[in-house]
Amino acid sequence: MAGEWVEKAISDIADVVGGSTPSTRDPENFDGDVPWLTPKDLAGQHPRYVTRGERNLSRKGLESCSAQLLPANSVLLSSRAPIGYLAIAANPIATNQGFRSLVVKPGYDHEYVYYWLAANVDELERHATGSTFKELSGSVLKNIRIRLPADRAEQHAIAHILGTLDDKIELNRRMSETLEAMARALFKSWFVDFDPVRAKMEGRWQRGQSLPGLPAHLYDLFPDRLVDSELGEIPEGWEVGRFADVVGQLRESVNPLETPDVVFRHFSIPAYDEGQWPKHEVGKSIKSLKFRVPPGAVLLSKLNPEIERVWPVDVQPGEPAVCSTEFLVLVPRPPYGRSYVYCLARSRSFREQLEGFVTGTSKSHQRAQVSAILGLAVIQPPEALLRRFEKAAEPLLVRILECRRESRTLAALRDALLPKLISGELRLPDAERFLSSEPAITEAPA
Repeated sequence: MAGEWVEKAISDIADVVGGSTPSTRDPENFDGDVPWLTPKDLAGQHPRYVTRGERNLSRKGLESCSAQLLPANSVLLSSRAPIGYLAIAANPIATNQGFRSLVVKPGYDHEYVYYWLAANVDELERHATGSTFKELSGSVLKNIRIRLPADRAEQHAIAHILGTLDDKIELNRRMSETLEAMARALFKSWFVDFDPVRAKMEGRWQRGQSLPGLPAHLYDLFPDRLVDSELGEIPEGWEVGRFADVVGQLRESVNPLETPDVVFRHFSIPAYDEGQWPKHEVGKSIKSLKFRVPPGAVLLSKLNPEIERVWPVDVQPGEPAVCSTEFLVLVPRPPYGRSYVYCLARSRSFREQLEGFVTGTSKSHQRAQVSAILGLAVIQPPEALLRRFEKAAEPLLVRILECRRESRTLAALRDALLPKLISGELRLPDAERFLSSEPAITEAPA
């Protein structure tokens, strides 16, 4: 009956299935055609529907352990280290022992179950046990009570509202990846592989001629020879300098506790790893000294340089913004622009140099020294070419930041609606009217 809500045990609406890992001593157990997921694969931002993890199992590996091939639309729930990572299987998939997955029974909507779990992670953690680390057992999960509409169509309608918001967030994520790939490909072509120079050297590009990616009006900006340098061959007339010639480091310390009620945009290592969404936090909740972050800056982490943490910031003039002191706050030196600095810091050659300056024994605490980072050797192209690159790449970077800003707004709306819809506090007609009115949604302080 439409509008009626019922309470069920999870075992009434789904089969709970654990996972397993085959012996890692036998390499033949891995790298086959069986998608296999670990909690690590769901860390940070990821699609609602997943197709695979970092590694696959072989058929032999799957059959050698107790992992099962779960059907599509299974709800994948990490049950330890940590509890509460969630995804839905887009296709048959297996998991390791860090999951208790729900194969939803007919008559119940798998997306509703997914969103109910997302809204009740605290409840799941409350039922976990263990001294070394908390774990949610399958037997306990089966007995947790879930409240849901009796009508599957109503379950689906609730999930559809939330899923529409998540779909837009995912679309923005994919668009951002595409735009970034375009900017980085252009940087690599011009400033790493020197494709235009090689095209002129080999006679493939003539004055007045346009080739794919090489319009005729750029012809005179590139030389037609490569010469030796400390970085290997570089275009004739270009120079080799230091990273400090490209950027300035801003080291203005801020103590947020001195302005306890001011809302800061806080760029931290965890916020980067969770999807590059800075947190909004009041000063009294930020316990240590930070660096001020100005508009147009690029943040570069010196912590564990094997992990690429390069962050073009989305900060408006006058907006209070701070970052962890594990970041270098980099401001481009003209004629270099933000897009050039970002692409340079993410380039393979730059990262390889950076990793060579790591100090520290513990991997989680390894750092590169600031002086070494600023002293990295880099090429210095002519100003006219830098201006052309910025003209092409900066609009792509701006659009990426716009996508992230829109996604933050959508996520705030989703997070506000989620508990109200799942609990029945907000009914479908009210939620639909709320969405159709398109209210101004802003991020609330954490």
